[in-house]
Amino acid sequence: MSNSTTNTYAMKREILSFSNKFSKNLLKPDRKFLADMTYGMLAAKSCLLTDVVDQLHENIKKVNAVERLSKHLLKGVPDDARLSYLNSIRNLVPSNPVIHIDDSDITKPDGYKFEALGLVRDGSESTKTKNVYKKGYHITEACVLTTSDHPISFFSEIHSSKQKNFKSTNSYTFAAMEQGSELFEKATYVMDRGYDDNKMFLKMDALNQDYVIRLTANRKLLYHNKWTKATELRNRRKGKIRMPLFYKGETHQAYLSHVKVQITASRKDIYLVLVYGITEHPMMLATNKEIRSKEDVLEVAKLYFSRWRIEEYFRSKKQIFQLENFRIRKLVAINALNFYMTLCMAFLAHMTAKSESNILKVAVIETADPIKEKVRFNYYRIAKGIAGILSYAREGIRLWFKTSRPRWRQLCFNF
Repeated sequence: MSNSTTNTYAMKREILSFSNKFSKNLLKPDRKFLADMTYGMLAAKSCLLTDVVDQLHENIKKVNAVERLSKHLLKGVPDDARLSYLNSIRNLVPSNPVIHIDDSDITKPDGYKFEALGLVRDGSESTKTKNVYKKGYHITEACVLTTSDHPISFFSEIHSSKQKNFKSTNSYTFAAMEQGSELFEKATYVMDRGYDDNKMFLKMDALNQDYVIRLTANRKLLYHNKWTKATELRNRRKGKIRMPLFYKGETHQAYLSHVKVQITASRKDIYLVLVYGITEHPMMLATNKEIRSKEDVLEVAKLYFSRWRIEEYFRSKKQIFQLENFRIRKLVAINALNFYMTLCMAFLAHMTAKSESNILKVAVIETADPIKEKVRFNYYRIAKGIAGILSYAREGIRLWFKTSRPRWRQLCFNF
């Protein structure tokens, strides 16, 4: 590209303007570190500190630069930076936000020195008939969909059952729910079968939030003053509402039905929405959202099927920034690194939300040189385009932080 250096300058300025929103109340060393991590990971498409240092182009020994970044990570995440990030999310989401909560894993099969390293189920290798367990960590993530229907994380915590004072995985899920209720007055929480637990329903009722949760085959519901298995209610009915649905790369004809029931936990009226024609066994979705029409039933189904976005968020975070390739050992530093990766993912959402005619976004897409003109998930091509533009840089961003020194008066002698 003939204007590559111009685009590089514009991209540096965009990244620094973005990072300064979260670091304006921090001390100068912390402001520089936040900018270094955000810029370095976006340019390197990696969370490995040696790769980040390569993109900073500093005139010091590489080992010293890596040690400087490592020491900063051990301090954790500054409270002001985290608070500023959470406040900025409100400007990117619609008035009735949709929140997805899910758990994933980070595997470190060859790791020995990592703090509180436990055993996790490797989702990439496990199947329906066989579970594969490896050394690693659990990660609890809560994402909210932006106005462009792309996920952005507001809660991300890496944890292990081997760490001190560990209570349960549910405690992290509840913390994510509480964080969401503080940020957004009212939201709809969408969760998969692993969250079909009476504690989850009670927590949602206590926070006065809406939910769509997929039920397991063991769930019992109160229907006409009689406890009935959800599967029995599913088998009694047939889908009467037709809906075309794109699921796992294919277009399906789904048929929906609904019935008013009560849940075991709170004895409050909820709706059981049944989805036929997609999976081997019809899906059972529990929701406390009011259903008055056919459109309301369709909306509940669409909310659940938007779950693929948080699954794609996990996948992109691991692939774009090589999440499982970190070398730092302390859990506090690992979580700090995860926070800066979350900032980079938020920057991808920030670029995605820009107008299609925006000059910098046009340059990013052209540099990425995608095969398909339009896709449902833009983070991969945005990340590739940003790294391609920054590959022309021969200097880092240190010169953008000018050191202010007092102007000394000229030396004079009094006679």
